Amino acid sequence: MIILSAKNLTKAYGTDVILDSVSFSVNEGDRIGIIGVNGAGKSTLFKIITGELPHEEGDFFLSKDLTVGYLKQDTGFDSERTVMEEVNYVFRHFPRMEEEMQQLLEQIEGNPHNSDELLEKYDKIHERYNYMGGYAYQSEIRGVLAGMDFGEEAYNKQIKTLSGGEKTRLALAVLLLEKPDILFLDEPTNHLDIDTLKWLEQYLKAYKGTIMMVSHDRYFLDRTVGRIFEIENRKLSIYEGSYSFYAGEKKVRRESELRKYEKQQKEIKRQEEMVRRFKQRGTEKLAKRAASREKRLSAMEVMERPDSGPGKMKITFHQNFQSGRDVLLAEGVGKSVGYGQNRRKLFENAGLDIKRGERICIVGANGIGKTTLLRILMEEISADEGRIRIGHNVQFGYYDQGQQLLNPAHTVIEELQDTYRLYSEGELRNLLGRFLFRGESVFLEVGALSGGEKARLALLKLMMSGANTLVLDEPTNHLDIESKEVFEEALLDFPGTCIIVSHDRYFLNRIPTKIVELSEYGTFEYLGKYDYYVEKKQQLENMTSEAFAEPEEAVTSSAEERKLKKEKEAEERRLRRRKETLEDDIRKLEEEISETEKELCREEIMTDHVKLAELSDKLTECRERLDKKYDEWLELQE
Repeated sequence: MIILSAKNLTKAYGTDVILDSVSFSVNEGDRIGIIGVNGAGKSTLFKIITGELPHEEGDFFLSKDLTVGYLKQDTGFDSERTVMEEVNYVFRHFPRMEEEMQQLLEQIEGNPHNSDELLEKYDKIHERYNYMGGYAYQSEIRGVLAGMDFGEEAYNKQIKTLSGGEKTRLALAVLLLEKPDILFLDEPTNHLDIDTLKWLEQYLKAYKGTIMMVSHDRYFLDRTVGRIFEIENRKLSIYEGSYSFYAGEKKVRRESELRKYEKQQKEIKRQEEMVRRFKQRGTEKLAKRAASREKRLSAMEVMERPDSGPGKMKITFHQNFQSGRDVLLAEGVGKSVGYGQNRRKLFENAGLDIKRGERICIVGANGIGKTTLLRILMEEISADEGRIRIGHNVQFGYYDQGQQLLNPAHTVIEELQDTYRLYSEGELRNLLGRFLFRGESVFLEVGALSGGEKARLALLKLMMSGANTLVLDEPTNHLDIESKEVFEEALLDFPGTCIIVSHDRYFLNRIPTKIVELSEYGTFEYLGKYDYYVEKKQQLENMTSEAFAEPEEAVTSSAEERKLKKEKEAEERRLRRRKETLEDDIRKLEEEISETEKELCREEIMTDHVKLAELSDKLTECRERLDKKYDEWLELQE
């Protein structure tokens, strides 16, 4: 059943069109991911649907009997209430029902001879209380708060004292407890660590309502949605599958459209050349043919060249000089925060031995001290215990997740000029253009930039530094999907060393040569990427307590682990080749189906019943083969 539909929605700010004739429909129970570059109009679409913004043209329908929940990027969540008071407010009807039932019981006890009517009323309220979950709501509250990383120590905190990330997590917790019929989630994975992301994935999978979410988290999208809406160049395109399906299908569609365009352009040029030749001959017969072909050309519906998509960031990391083979050694490092009775240990016994060319990704729960560890490794702050030894010729380049190293009072170009004084303004503007700062945007104040724009500016400064050891704290947080992919390719091509804190699981499945998990008890190393890390960690958790006492035996540095890694990589290459073959087969079948459909529409074919039957059989066969190819392709994606 369709519960939401839009037809030709158009939104503009002055002459700047954000959405142009956008149409779609949403069925009850759909899981939809909305993607697009920063500024494409994803949040704008949500605000139109939820009534926060007007639109210029078109209309939309949202079923009136639906309850709607909307999580914004900037929740503006502020309250004098405590965390527990806020979530209890969602279930404020239960205490009222409990009080009413208690009053009825007291009346029944006080007047036992005339209680039939009171008992009937009590039974009705009690039945409704039980049906609505009155006996389970307290445990549900605690479960959701725990899932959103709120321990009991946070229950009595006032909301106005929470950090921005904590407010976002609380707003999401409240929304999940309200259980609206349709959830609009704008970047729900911001500020969540990996364990919380896993919990949210499982919760949304079991959610009975409809979900539409804006997200740049590719791994999360793959695990939670079954449809993708892409907003690109003011238009909306629909892909009936997960993010991985979208990534492959988009490439197939764009290549197919480009081939059709090039084929038509070739035909137009051929016809124009024939017209020119006919006219040159000067005969009346050829002149008539030329006029006929010109008429046909003018009536032809000329395809627009398929847009190659929005501009992409162009980033290439280089090193001014090479470091020594031993980049960094950390042994027994520990750090505590706070003073007196409030002092607590973040972590202890952290150790790292980093060699040139390695890409180390550090993971761990929020608040465990990952950023603190990075700053200790660069000797920006001192450790309470342990030692750090930095290798020969090591030059650090640091990307901080809050972009606190940028001066908000500078313009974009001043920010570069302040650090790189030997560059001319023209050279700096060319570099800024590679990071999508063009025209007058180079004179915007840094403080007025969006999170994504600040991230691109910080990455540009990092690229220009020529550092041979990149220290990156949550570098993908504010990047859209296309920028993430460009950034990842640049890291893979970088000859130097990378030390990265990240909770982006798609990123963690591409970049690291080693994953290091930081806990309060120290660090544990896992060779390989995220999925392998999860697999090994699960094995460790299933071991006996004796095995846990000797975690170094589980470190994946043995010959057996290297062999398993090679086997896995070989299997991945085989699957990749099979997927490429299937994509080529799918493209050919879709072209064959398109040509057959055109043949069926020809007038002479429609009167030839034999030929019509042959082509119909061929079309059916091609569609069946295409379905099988897509089924196999989807299986490989999973």
